[in-house]
Amino acid sequence: MDTMKLYLDDIRPAPDGWMRTRTAQETIAILKEGKVEEISLDHDLGLGDVGTGYDPLLWIEKAVHAGTLPIIPLIHIHTANPVARTRMEQVVRQIDMLLFERLARPNQDVEEK
Repeated sequence: MDTMKLYLDDIRPAPDGWMRTRTAQETIAILKEGKVEEISLDHDLGLGDVGTGYDPLLWIEKAVHAGTLPIIPLIHIHTANPVARTRMEQVVRQIDMLLFERLARPNQDVEEK
């Protein structure tokens, strides 16, 4: 399986070896393919209905919770927006907790208490 690294940003160019996306919707569509091994997210994506870098994080969180994502990408946040960074980092911590729970209880559904 070929894997890729995604770089969501409307202004900055992607680093070498990374594929650049400019909208949340484009990023989520690629994540759905299940081949993203690493992702770096900006929050503020310009004007219009392009979403924010928070949207793909929420999608990843839901997919991890549902167990439908074959590869859980390593997540980086490169936004310059400090308030958004804090909010995004909270979602990353939640994703990490979901993954930890799944490892701690491999034969049980995460939703079971």
